[in-house]
Amino acid sequence: MTDSLFPETDAPPRAGLQQPLAERLRPAHLDEVIGQRHLLGPGMPLRAAFDAGRLHSMILWGPPGVGKTTLARLMAHSFDAQFIAISAVLGGIKEIREAVERAGSVAAQGRRTVVFVDEVHRFNKAQQDAFLPHVESGLFTFIGATTENPSFEVNSALLSRATVHVLKSLDLLELELLLARAVQTLACPPFSAAAAQRLAAYADGDARRLLNAVEAAAAMAPAAATEIDEPALERALGEQLRRYDKGGEQFYDVISALHKSVRGSDPDAALYWFARMLDGGVDARYIARRLIRMASEDIGLADPRALRICLDAAETYERLGSPEGELTLAQAVVFLAVAPKSNAVYSAYKAVRALIKQDSSRPVPLHLRNAPTKLMTELGYGREYRYAHDEAGGFAAGVTYLPEGLEQQRFYMPVARGLELRIGERLAELRRLNEEAAELVKSPAPESDF
Repeated sequence: MTDSLFPETDAPPRAGLQQPLAERLRPAHLDEVIGQRHLLGPGMPLRAAFDAGRLHSMILWGPPGVGKTTLARLMAHSFDAQFIAISAVLGGIKEIREAVERAGSVAAQGRRTVVFVDEVHRFNKAQQDAFLPHVESGLFTFIGATTENPSFEVNSALLSRATVHVLKSLDLLELELLLARAVQTLACPPFSAAAAQRLAAYADGDARRLLNAVEAAAAMAPAAATEIDEPALERALGEQLRRYDKGGEQFYDVISALHKSVRGSDPDAALYWFARMLDGGVDARYIARRLIRMASEDIGLADPRALRICLDAAETYERLGSPEGELTLAQAVVFLAVAPKSNAVYSAYKAVRALIKQDSSRPVPLHLRNAPTKLMTELGYGREYRYAHDEAGGFAAGVTYLPEGLEQQRFYMPVARGLELRIGERLAELRRLNEEAAELVKSPAPESDF
């Protein structure tokens, strides 16, 4: 199980074999990696580890095609370590034992080993536990790659001995850069702007998916072609790249139609656009992410169940995959469409962000400050704070919690629909109590007759 990019021998590849484009473009140096700036930019965690020469065990968590295997290989190469790759789908205890033996052999020669486990969440508890003593002894550095949340899928003992790094899908600009590299490497005709946009939408942040599509399209391009346009792309990818409709609507138009159908409370239209997206080859996980966003943006507290239903649907899809898991997403689509609508939280959040961006850093009122020391207490920190649970109805009427000068601000304005109807009634009552308390403070005490 040697690394094809950094082989353990200098033997040339066998004649007649052509590496896939994704392998030919695999970065040989950290600066060639596209994406993951939050980890690889100057001063960022993985860049700092590379620069400082600190080889540490880690879990690389992220969607497919974002560079998990590449980073593991680069880590081994940078530290001149033996690279052993194990697939948790195909391997087991036997492969782990072989890795331990190989690591022990090179350790005797003073060389380190990186054991990379792809899809580590597929290993059961006993298989994951088999790594622990060797990670603790320093026999090898463990790097696991997973598309699943390691908090749920990786044993806590192994997780505690590894740093979790979260990788992100490639954005549009990063996919465009990767496409340019692919065209240059293949020496094929450039892609038209429309074809490039379709490719980026099809890839959905997955570099490997993009490169495989580019390779297929380039292989079918006529020798005299000056560019690869949308029809050529469709001929190359066939059903994988279905048009979203005969009129040529683009990827983001269909997403917009789904979102607006949900917002407009039309379950039939929402289901239609949902099915069109699936039929067009959109990754169901992407649709799940958009549904979760809709639950907070367009339903909010009018029906808080919407968010939980979308999260459950996304998790169920991960368990079942296609086509079985698609039904749970359809269920979420219908629920969102028929649920009462409110963008009150969304609007309030945007308003707060806008205010904070242009406002000064107002001090925290003294009665809200923490007073862990005697000096802070003497300075008035926490003075006159009223503990709400000790007040009638669990509410300290008249207490203000916003900074000075913002006491009258109202960001959250619940709508008169769904649960927010009751929330609005509750807020109105609390505000009435606050106003009455404020009036009592303003009113002078009655004069005594004595």
